[in-house]
This record gives sequence, structure tokens and C-alpha cells, in this order.
Amino acid sequence: MKKMTCPSHSRLTLLFLSAFCLLGTAFARGGERSSDPLGRHLLDDSGSKPRIDVAQGYMSNADLENAIMAFGKRCSNISQIYSIGNTVNGVSMRVIEISDNPGREEPEPSFKFIGNVHGDEPVGRELLILLANWLCDNYVKDPLAKLIVENVHLHILPSMNPDGFALKRRGNANNVDLNRDFPDQFFAVNNVEDERQPETKAIMRWLRRIKFTASASLHGGALVANYPWDGTQNKRKEYYACPDDQTFQFLASVYSRSHYNMSLSQEFPGGITNGAAWYPIYGGMQDWNYIHAGCFELTLEISDNKWPNASELSTIWEYNRMSMLKLVATVAKTGVHGRIFSSDNGKPLPAFIAIKGINHTIKAGERFADYHRLLLPGEKYQVMASMPGYKSKSTTIVLDEEATTLDFILEPEGSRVAKILETECDCSGNSKSRVEMADIFAHPNLEVSLIVIVVLVFLFLLLRRRLHMNPKQRPLSGPKGATVV
Repeated sequence: MKKMTCPSHSRLTLLFLSAFCLLGTAFARGGERSSDPLGRHLLDDSGSKPRIDVAQGYMSNADLENAIMAFGKRCSNISQIYSIGNTVNGVSMRVIEISDNPGREEPEPSFKFIGNVHGDEPVGRELLILLANWLCDNYVKDPLAKLIVENVHLHILPSMNPDGFALKRRGNANNVDLNRDFPDQFFAVNNVEDERQPETKAIMRWLRRIKFTASASLHGGALVANYPWDGTQNKRKEYYACPDDQTFQFLASVYSRSHYNMSLSQEFPGGITNGAAWYPIYGGMQDWNYIHAGCFELTLEISDNKWPNASELSTIWEYNRMSMLKLVATVAKTGVHGRIFSSDNGKPLPAFIAIKGINHTIKAGERFADYHRLLLPGEKYQVMASMPGYKSKSTTIVLDEEATTLDFILEPEGSRVAKILETECDCSGNSKSRVEMADIFAHPNLEVSLIVIVVLVFLFLLLRRRLHMNPKQRPLSGPKGATVV
């Protein structure tokens, strides 16, 4: 900001000009920054437009579209490009999926990055294109890139709000803050689907179609990794922990400690913060992900300046590169993972996984019945699998730094096969067992019953053997052998 100087005149003129200078200076300062000093906006600041072309050197929406499509052609062996919908102005919300089997559903965890949620926070969209290209260039030679490509389905949405970017403002084309447009757990806001923005609806449909294990949205205006809850029931600014608070602190710390200087923050200890402790918001995307989709989402503030000079983008990328990679790899390298099957026919069961003492349940996938439960390493957990119509099972594990594989075989309630299988290993020959077996065989079609029993027992043992020998179950991060319960 330039300094205003006053020329020398008569005493009266000088006083008048001095007053004018003071007013001019105050006015100039008042227009410098209307947002809060922490960069996270309580109110919509879309009314003021930048006086200079702050987007100079950044990709335009057309440039971004071309970059995404060019990546798809250059790296077609490990990627696919698809759209989750259109914005208010009809811009396609294109996603890059990166995997050794793109577009194919597998019993592996999925992770998503979302950039440019706010139109005036464009650094994320630049970094996400750089991330995709770095993985394409390095997945053969870099162990971390190889682990991600081979064991995670990574989905990248560079821009959730291209309309806002084109307008250089926070909200979308309808001037709505998209990070306040999701259904809220505490207050009845955004509950009418038809009133939500197209971009919000697209994200919600996306999560109904794909089971994401974890996620991160990229923002600007501060330097911190933010985790749930983002709001409080009493609307006060205070720490408000979600059921998986320890796990979220762990995930946020993975990012901040791998960053060049985020963990050194004087304002946020360790470079992380609970959202409500920073200040509460309502209708946010982060909390909705966790509650309604079982997806562990972080809000990452990756640049103190919302519109840094484009020449600084390469440095910001280097500061964040390892953090982004390690956060994605975490969904494969840590936690407890597995599949759930029915004992009577060996079919996958989309059952529920619960952890004793943590009031948050996740659901296994429909096709493979695979689950991926993120947890704080170094602790003991009681894991339970349940499904209506089946007997629940639970077991206790000690989770090390590496991932643990835990498969479940659930027995139908009231199943005669379950009773037979229970007696198959009873070699004591006691009278009770003999009576039960005699009762079972007291059937008019004895020979048919025997054949069915033998076949079912054989299939059961074959299933157990196959589960132990399945080489595609876990990532190449050195986990323990699979445990079947």
C-alpha cells in the first residue's frame, strides 16, 4: 500500500489536507482485508473483488480441463477420467481416478482429494494436478507412489467450484458457500435436497456410489490440518470431539508432521485443530462425510495466502507433496481391514463393523464385503462384525503401526449347518454329541442328508483355506498374516 504525502500550503489548507490524508489512509487500510485474521471465514466475503488479476499464472477453467484430459491420455494405464456432475453454469466436475485397476471395483480402500471448494482458494486445484502427474511419473520407481497405485483407489476432484473461481469469489455462481450447504447434525439446515446446490448434490451422489475410506479437502487462508467436529450443539467456540477423535488427531498429525512447517505453528499446537475449537461452522462437508458416508475427512488449510503469486506454487507443492502422499498411504498402511462372509454359502456379507467404546459403525462393501477401519495405532481394540439374521462375532486385536487383516465368517441364526459344524471338531465322543448327531440323521432321506452335510463341510473348509491364501487382501506394507474369526 502506497504512503500518501501532503504538500506544503497555508496553515488552514495544511490542516484540511492533513485531515483528508488521514481519512484516505484509514479508507485504504479498511479495504485491505475484510476476512478474519485466521483466514477461515465466519461470514461470506464474496462482496469484494480483487483489484488486480490475482489469478494471473493460475490455470483457467479451460486450462484445467485440458490438463485433466491430457493426463488421462498420458497415464491411461493407471487412470480414468469421469464426471460426477455439472456446476450451476454447466461446467463438468471431472475426477481423475488413479489405480493399477482404474474403474474396476476391488476390495481395497478408496481415498479422495477435493480442491477449490471455495472459488477464491485456488491453490488446491494446482497442487492436485501436480500430485496426479507426480504419481504417474514415479509409481514405477518410488516405493510410496507404487504402494498408493497398487493398493488404493485415489480419486482427485481438482475443482469443486470452478464457477466461483471464474468469478474470483468464495461462493458458487449462485453466491452460495458450498462448505455450508450440506445437511447438519445439530441444526435443520440444508435438509431439503432440491434447495441444495448442484455441486453439493454431485458430491453426495458420489459418496453414495463409492465407499471412501478417507478424504481431504484443500483450502487456503491458513496453515493447519482441521478435523471434526466442525460445529457444536450450543454454537459455542470450544473443543467438540467426535467418536473417532484420537484417530482424526492421528490422521491430521500425519499431514502436519510431514509438511515443511505446518507442525511448527505457534497458533495451532502440532499444526492441527479441532474445527469447533477454531470456530464452529454448520452445514460443512467434513462432518457430513463422517456421519453419512463413514468417510474420515480432513479440511486442510495449505497456504496462509489465498492467492499467492503463481511463482510460489512450486514451493507450496514441495512443502505439501510428502504430506499428501503419506496421508493417502495411511489408508492402506494402518488400521484394520478385512472381508466378511456367510458360513452357509461362502457369499460376501455387507455387514457392519463396530469397535467397542467408539460410537461409530461402518458398513462393509456390497460386492466384496470388504471393510477398512482406520484406528489409532498402538492400542488394543475389540472388533465386532454384525448382520441382521446372523450371529455376531467379536475378537480383540492389538493394532501395531502396520495394518492388520481380520476376516469374519458369520453363521446364520438358527442354522442346522452351524450346529453340525460345531460338532465336527468334537472328538470326545460323549453321549450328548452322539444324541445330537443321531437326531440330525433321523431323517427319511438319510443318504441325501449325508451328501449335503459332506458337501457343506467341504465347502466350509475350502473357504477357510482360500481366505488364508488370498494374496490380494492386503497392501505391500508388511502387515501380519490374515486372521479369520
